[in-house]
Order: sequence, then C-alpha cells, then structure tokens
Amino acid sequence: MPPHQKGRTRVISDRKNDHVRLAVEHHRPGGHNEFDDVRFVHHALAGIDRAEVSLTAQVAGVEWKYPLYINAMTGGSAKTGAINRDLAIAARESGVPLASGSMSAYLKDPSTASTFSVLRSENPNGFIMANVNATATVDQARRAVDLLRADALQIHLNAVQEIVMPEGDRSFAAWASRIEEIVLGVDVPVFVKEVGFGLSRQTVLHLRKLGVSVADVGGRGGTNFARIENSRRVGGDYAYIDDWGQSTPACLLEAADAGLPLFASGGVRHPLDVVRGLALGARAVGVAGTFLSTVLGGGPEALITQISAWLDQIESIMTVLGARTPADLARCEVRICGELRDFCADRGIDPARSSPP
Repeated sequence: MPPHQKGRTRVISDRKNDHVRLAVEHHRPGGHNEFDDVRFVHHALAGIDRAEVSLTAQVAGVEWKYPLYINAMTGGSAKTGAINRDLAIAARESGVPLASGSMSAYLKDPSTASTFSVLRSENPNGFIMANVNATATVDQARRAVDLLRADALQIHLNAVQEIVMPEGDRSFAAWASRIEEIVLGVDVPVFVKEVGFGLSRQTVLHLRKLGVSVADVGGRGGTNFARIENSRRVGGDYAYIDDWGQSTPACLLEAADAGLPLFASGGVRHPLDVVRGLALGARAVGVAGTFLSTVLGGGPEALITQISAWLDQIESIMTVLGARTPADLARCEVRICGELRDFCADRGIDPARSSPP
C-alpha cells in the first residue's frame, strides 16, 4: 500500500475508534429525556391475553418479525470491525434487523471492506441496511448496497456533526438532489435518518417528495455527535450547541401526519421507550448507544440476552395496554407532559391523544 494510502487509512481508523470510545464515555443510560414526557393512561380493564399479541411490523412492503432494530453504529477499523461482527451475531440470533455504520470509510478506502461485510457474512439471512452519507454518488450507494447484499439503504443526515468535526464537510446544498438521485438509482428501499438532531415535519415532507421510503427521525436524547466531535477539537469550542435539535418524541408528534412511514431512534433507553415510540406512530424503533455499551461490556451473548429480554417486556407492556400489534399502540391513550408539551404548544401540535371509540 502506498504511504499516502496508509496514512489515510490510519486517519479513518483512528477517527472511527475515537467515535466508539467517546460514544461510550458520553452514554448516559439513566438520564432524563423527553420520552419521559410521554405517559400512558392506565385503563385497568384494557388488558388482553398475551397469546393474542404479535410483534410483527410492516416496513417498506416487508414483514419484520419485530419492530426493533440495531441502528447504525460503526465500521472502518479493525476494532470496529470486531464490534460489527458481534452486532451481526446478535442480530442473527435474536432475529432483529441491523443497520451498518457509515460506509464512507469503505468508499474512500476499499481495504476496510471486511469491517463492514462481516455484517452479512455473520448474518446471511437477516435484514441489513447499508449506510452512506448524503454526499454519496449513485455509484457509491450501489457499491455499499452490493458489499452487504443489503435489503435497504440508509442515508444519514449529519450537517451539525460535520460542522463540528474538524475534518468534516462544509457543503450541504446538494444533499436533497443527491438523495433523489440515489432513490432513483438503487434497487432497494431508501431510508433517510438523522444522527441525533431530529427531522422536522418540513424535512419529512421534503423527503416524501424525494421518494424516500422511510424517515428515521433520529432525535436528540441519545448519542450526541456534536459533543463527540467537539471532544476531538482543540479547546472544545462548540460546546454551546450540545442541546441542538429536537427530541425523538417531538419529531414523531410533529411529523405524524406527513404521510411518510417513520422510524424512531435517538435516546431509546429501555423497552418502555420502544413502546412509547410505537405509540407515537413509529413503525419500528432503533437502538444504538445502549446496545453498543452492552456488546462492548459482554460481547454478543450479552446483547442477545438483552434483546430477548426487551422483546419479552415489549410484549408484556402491549398485553397490559390491549395492543395486539405494534400498529395498535398508536390508538392507545397517552398524556404529553413537560417540555414536550411546551414544544407541542410552540409548534401548534395538539398533544391530546385518545383511543378511538
């Protein structure tokens, strides 16, 4: 490998390893976020028999066994390749879909391919999402999909992260047209996700016009890439935008009538947050930071155990609420409280949610 290529590979590898280290350091599993402002109204006679409950979800014309997925995390270095291997094993054994981390490293340096392709080699029959950024060309998007034999393609939106990242992009004007080109140029459904700052209703409506199949709102409350990138800056001079963006519940409430299927990710800490996200209209809920901490602490076996427990508890909560399917949760009565209610008032959203007659 030429010296300049070795240098570029080392820079990419170091950055990916930094992201994982800082994500774990910044992860606050017990912290408050706006999911806590979503409260179910308890109806003591609403419960059903657990045998009636099905976790099956419909996503982009495909049936998912569960409305829960392992969201985009990492790849691009030997260390992160090992993490992807463990995530793929956990996805295979638990039956949940899995999204790759950003494959920009592979598109810049094909020698990193195995750190991503392990997702498919360890999980040959699972639902896998490839992942590129909004600067990718159609050819690059196809290469990412082909490498993983992916069932769908995620395009991540991360403008806030990029401006804080010392080596990040500074040009965003072409993102919408590039997304539209990719939608037309690949043979799999395209999902667009934010990386932790949220999708507004206006953005979701725009994505719908571009032909996107699913919008993953990726809201504030979980892994904070502005804080992570600021930790990599000398002087940490972007600390003032730590709280940028909208929370995941806020995004779901605002975009509920935008006419595009939604995923919920960002700040999902436990099974109740999953059920809350589904009740606010998400088709499925993605988890990254919580699952990353688990897999790093105990390997794939620990994550398999955790996912199994989450699925069991999601089903139990649905039983109490009388929801036979994930879609039925959207008809359950919830109260919107606190800062989330303030957001609704500011944005002209009616926070009243009631069961149908």
